[in-house]
Amino acid sequence: MEERISIPILQEEESGFEFILRPQKMAEFVGQNRIKENLGIFIQAAKQRGDALDHTLLYGPPGLGKTTLAYIIANEMEGGIQSISGSAIDRPGDLAKILTNTELQDGDVLFI
Repeated sequence: MEERISIPILQEEESGFEFILRPQKMAEFVGQNRIKENLGIFIQAAKQRGDALDHTLLYGPPGLGKTTLAYIIANEMEGGIQSISGSAIDRPGDLAKILTNTELQDGDVLFI
């Protein structure tokens, strides 16, 4: 029997593939209609004020689209996105350190 080894490393030809398939706009996101409607209102209000989007908490089990929605919010607000693993935060001071050391610009999204 032939032994097969799978190495979970992103290959060059695969890089960016998940971002090509990931929705870029709220209208492209399938499902979660109530959440999409609320986020759309929040984004529109922030744009009308000429201000950054208020703090937004997306929570739930894996696979619901939290990461995709964070990228959509950043795109709709015409800002960048910084993604940090939640496991990097053990103590309250860790979050303060991240906020101090992360180069966020006005309108950027910090996704934890």
